[in-house]
Amino acid sequence: MSWFIEALKKYAVFSGRARRKEYWMFGLFAAIIAAVLLGIGIAIKFPALVGIFYLAILLPGLGVTVRRLHDTGRSGGWFFISLIPIAGPIIMLVFTCTDSQPGDNQYGPNPKAVGGAPAHV
Repeated sequence: MSWFIEALKKYAVFSGRARRKEYWMFGLFAAIIAAVLLGIGIAIKFPALVGIFYLAILLPGLGVTVRRLHDTGRSGGWFFISLIPIAGPIIMLVFTCTDSQPGDNQYGPNPKAVGGAPAHV
Protein backbone atom coordinates (compact mmCIF):
# COMPACT_ATOMS: atom_id res chain seq x y z
CA MET A 1 0.00 0.00 0.00
CA SER A 2 2.96 2.33 0.61
CA TRP A 3 3.68 2.32 -3.13
CA PHE A 4 0.17 3.61 -3.84
CA ILE A 5 0.45 6.30 -1.16
CA GLU A 6 3.89 7.31 -2.45
CA ALA A 7 2.52 7.76 -5.98
CA LEU A 8 -0.34 9.86 -4.59
CA LYS A 9 2.13 12.05 -2.70
CA LYS A 10 3.95 12.70 -5.97
CA TYR A 11 0.66 13.32 -7.80
CA ALA A 12 2.00 15.95 -10.19
CA VAL A 13 5.65 14.88 -10.38
CA PHE A 14 6.56 14.05 -13.94
CA SER A 15 10.32 14.06 -13.43
CA GLY A 16 12.48 11.29 -12.08
CA ARG A 17 12.08 7.56 -12.37
CA ALA A 18 9.66 4.92 -11.04
CA ARG A 19 10.46 1.25 -10.62
CA ARG A 20 8.26 -1.44 -12.10
CA LYS A 21 7.13 -2.31 -8.59
CA GLU A 22 5.93 1.24 -7.91
CA TYR A 23 4.06 1.37 -11.22
CA TRP A 24 2.37 -2.03 -10.94
CA MET A 25 1.56 -1.73 -7.24
CA PHE A 26 -0.12 1.61 -7.95
CA GLY A 27 -2.19 -0.09 -10.65
CA LEU A 28 -3.03 -3.06 -8.42
CA PHE A 29 -4.22 -0.97 -5.48
CA ALA A 30 -6.12 1.38 -7.79
CA ALA A 31 -7.95 -1.62 -9.26
CA ILE A 32 -8.73 -3.06 -5.81
CA ILE A 33 -10.04 0.27 -4.53
CA ALA A 34 -12.06 0.74 -7.74
CA ALA A 35 -13.64 -2.71 -7.34
CA VAL A 36 -14.61 -1.95 -3.74
CA LEU A 37 -16.00 1.46 -4.72
CA LEU A 38 -17.95 -0.10 -7.58
CA GLY A 39 -19.53 -2.56 -5.15
CA ILE A 40 -20.37 0.24 -2.74
CA GLY A 41 -21.63 2.40 -5.60
CA ILE A 42 -23.95 -0.32 -6.84
CA ALA A 43 -25.19 -0.97 -3.29
CA ILE A 44 -26.07 2.70 -2.77
CA LYS A 45 -27.30 3.07 -6.36
CA PHE A 46 -24.49 5.45 -7.33
CA PRO A 47 -22.17 3.48 -9.65
CA ALA A 48 -20.51 6.72 -10.82
CA LEU A 49 -18.55 6.59 -7.57
CA VAL A 50 -15.83 4.54 -9.29
CA GLY A 51 -15.66 7.11 -12.10
CA ILE A 52 -15.06 9.86 -9.56
CA PHE A 53 -12.25 7.77 -8.06
CA TYR A 54 -10.61 7.26 -11.45
CA LEU A 55 -10.89 10.99 -12.14
CA ALA A 56 -9.20 11.67 -8.80
CA ILE A 57 -6.24 9.39 -9.57
CA LEU A 58 -5.86 10.47 -13.19
CA LEU A 59 -2.96 12.86 -12.54
CA PRO A 60 -1.07 10.53 -10.16
CA GLY A 61 -1.52 7.71 -12.69
CA LEU A 62 -0.11 9.83 -15.49
CA GLY A 63 2.77 10.88 -13.26
CA VAL A 64 3.76 7.34 -12.30
CA THR A 65 3.43 6.25 -15.95
CA VAL A 66 5.72 9.04 -17.17
CA ARG A 67 8.24 8.25 -14.43
CA ARG A 68 8.06 4.56 -15.40
CA LEU A 69 8.82 5.47 -19.01
CA HIS A 70 11.73 7.59 -17.78
CA ASP A 71 13.05 4.57 -15.89
CA THR A 72 13.26 2.63 -19.16
CA GLY A 73 15.09 5.53 -20.82
CA ARG A 74 12.10 6.83 -22.79
CA SER A 75 10.55 10.26 -22.86
CA GLY A 76 7.16 10.76 -21.23
CA GLY A 77 5.80 11.58 -24.68
CA TRP A 78 5.79 7.85 -25.42
CA PHE A 79 2.62 7.74 -23.30
CA PHE A 80 0.66 8.93 -26.33
CA ILE A 81 1.46 5.71 -28.18
CA SER A 82 -1.15 4.06 -25.97
CA LEU A 83 -3.82 6.05 -27.84
CA ILE A 84 -3.19 4.04 -31.03
CA PRO A 85 -5.90 1.35 -31.23
CA ILE A 86 -4.86 -2.25 -30.52
CA ALA A 87 -1.08 -1.91 -31.02
CA GLY A 88 -0.62 1.12 -28.74
CA PRO A 89 -1.66 -0.51 -25.45
CA ILE A 90 0.41 -3.59 -26.30
CA ILE A 91 3.51 -1.47 -26.94
CA MET A 92 2.86 0.46 -23.73
CA LEU A 93 2.57 -2.83 -21.82
CA VAL A 94 5.95 -3.91 -23.17
CA PHE A 95 7.48 -0.55 -22.21
CA THR A 96 6.13 -0.71 -18.65
CA CYS A 97 7.28 -4.33 -18.23
CA THR A 98 10.78 -3.60 -19.49
CA ASP A 99 13.53 -3.58 -16.86
CA SER A 100 15.08 -0.33 -15.69
CA GLN A 101 17.95 1.23 -17.55
CA PRO A 102 21.01 0.30 -15.46
CA GLY A 103 22.73 3.13 -13.63
CA ASP A 104 21.81 6.77 -13.92
CA ASN A 105 20.14 8.13 -17.04
CA GLN A 106 19.09 11.61 -18.17
CA TYR A 107 16.00 11.42 -15.93
CA GLY A 108 17.83 10.71 -12.69
CA PRO A 109 19.46 7.99 -10.61
CA ASN A 110 18.30 4.40 -10.80
CA PRO A 111 15.63 3.91 -8.10
CA LYS A 112 16.78 0.32 -7.59
CA ALA A 113 20.05 1.68 -6.22
CA VAL A 114 18.20 3.57 -3.48
CA GLY A 115 17.52 0.39 -1.52
CA GLY A 116 14.16 -0.90 -2.73
CA ALA A 117 11.94 1.74 -1.16
CA PRO A 118 10.18 4.34 -3.28
CA ALA A 119 12.74 6.90 -4.41
CA HIS A 120 12.06 10.49 -3.42
CA VAL A 121 12.55 13.11 -6.10
